[in-house]
Amino acid sequence: MPFESLGALRAAIGDLPAGDDKAASAVANRQDTLTKPRGSLGRLETMVGWLARWQGLAMPRLDKVEVLVFAGSHGVTAQGVSAFPAEVTAQMVANFAGGGAAINQIAKAVGAGLRVIPLEVERATRDFTTGPAMDEGDFLAAVSAGYDAVADGTDLLCLGEMGIGNTTAAAALAAALVTGDASAWVGRGTGVDDAGLARKVTAIRKGFDANREALGDPLGIIASLGGRELAAIFGAALAARHRRVPVLLDGFVSTAAATPLAKLAKGGLDHCQAAHVSAEYGHRALLLALEMPPILDLGMRLGEASGAALAVGVLRGALACHAGMASFAEAGVSDREA
Repeated sequence: MPFESLGALRAAIGDLPAGDDKAASAVANRQDTLTKPRGSLGRLETMVGWLARWQGLAMPRLDKVEVLVFAGSHGVTAQGVSAFPAEVTAQMVANFAGGGAAINQIAKAVGAGLRVIPLEVERATRDFTTGPAMDEGDFLAAVSAGYDAVADGTDLLCLGEMGIGNTTAAAALAAALVTGDASAWVGRGTGVDDAGLARKVTAIRKGFDANREALGDPLGIIASLGGRELAAIFGAALAARHRRVPVLLDGFVSTAAATPLAKLAKGGLDHCQAAHVSAEYGHRALLLALEMPPILDLGMRLGEASGAALAVGVLRGALACHAGMASFAEAGVSDREA
């Protein structure tokens, strides 16, 4: 287990490598020679530069793209915060294994590998309205599982989740890390009605009261109010930074899970991009707070890394243009006058 103590985890967070400015500059310089008006491909150009910065390659690659979906069960479902029963988490893990979920189809379509990692789905975290969702040992084990899941040599990592009740955990994290107003972050998740929304707000407020001493520390917040799959996403984002792997974050839950890294280290999420903005209430506000513009806006709210995997196609298109377009000199096309 990479992290036997919170001290070891904090030390790892304090040792984040910077990106490669030279590689990013090489991309920008090449973009200015290609047969198009300068900057005309917009974010497609800057996304290739982002890949180069974190891969450390003047010509980035997307040969090994991996999707990680972490699954966990939440004790807070006892508060009636989901439209689906808690056992759906384990059932969906089986559906992933059988190839029947949306992410199976999207990952295949964009040429990405898919691994689904269940984290003791048969054992829910504690109900955070009565105390910490995870004790230190559970939290460190989940973070370590996420950290260990990131393979060396990965060119791009997509992070997603599955866990009934986890939009309540994500809203609790956002409220604790960005503002203290639970109602500003709670959405319908799996499709709860107005009464369900009210139960989610009440659960988060009770969680704040029950975990008051942990709310001053981002690690304490994710341990007390999060879940195993959120802690694993946090660990995977940290590992990706250490291994210089660019990351596409999926929706509200994945973004909230990674947010403590931004709070604990300046530029802690510079190696991450928001693949899309979810229809889940609160995600757009969280991305604004993180100054992280989304690549896609398709009204999705499925989770399971579906939006992150779809954005792989955009990055493949961006890289294809960068690598395959002719320069003005190669094509015999006149460049603009200086």
